[in-house]
Amino acid sequence: MSDFRAFCRPAEKEPRTLILSAAESHHLVAVNRARAGTTVVVFDGQGTEWICELVKDSKKSAELKVRFPQTAAPLLHSISLAQALPKGGTMEAIIRKATEIGASEIIPLQSERTQVHLDASRSERKHDKWETAALEAAKQCGNPWLPVILPLQPVTPFLESARGFDLKLVASLHPGAKSLKTVLTERSQALGHPPRRVLWAIGPEGDFTPSEMSVAQSAGFEPITLGPLVLRCETAAIYALSVLSYELSAS
Repeated sequence: MSDFRAFCRPAEKEPRTLILSAAESHHLVAVNRARAGTTVVVFDGQGTEWICELVKDSKKSAELKVRFPQTAAPLLHSISLAQALPKGGTMEAIIRKATEIGASEIIPLQSERTQVHLDASRSERKHDKWETAALEAAKQCGNPWLPVILPLQPVTPFLESARGFDLKLVASLHPGAKSLKTVLTERSQALGHPPRRVLWAIGPEGDFTPSEMSVAQSAGFEPITLGPLVLRCETAAIYALSVLSYELSAS
């Protein structure tokens, strides 16, 4: 595989040439120093890749000639991460790792214990940064699928309205939380096959409040233990996604 990857969503279904955006051109030519004649894999984040030759190494409008397309096999399972907004740049780090693991959707949540409060303008700027973080991670790890990153939304309405999932999980430190393996086995037996669409909710620093946990359970979320230790929210998110992805892939 080529060491050079770039992102583009062309208007044509079967393009013969691809023109990169200014940002993608700059990253490919100025940052990665790709030159005319170089092989570049261009992907659209929706499973399609084009093996290309860079024919115009412009820093503002790089042009590539398509040699041939290839389509990635669809994932056997879909994992959505509903993540309560943490402090600082931690959300960007979570999004990067979630992209590497293969999450299909990321939903930032505003919870009672969320310490960061964003107005509409700041929320939009943050969303742009999150999408950039996902794109950079996809380039680095070779993931042809970009996760959909939804706008920030309040936790309670989201928990109450989450639909269309085979299984909904919430990380929990409360007594009575089950192991992931137990819940996956139970749900697989009930469905007759492993869950194909799974939603996992992870709380902020200090975890979800008792009232939020109550809402989650009333909405059909299964409380899952991540072990006896209290994990930082970014550790919890990556641990949860990793174990879930492994279990679903192995089933």
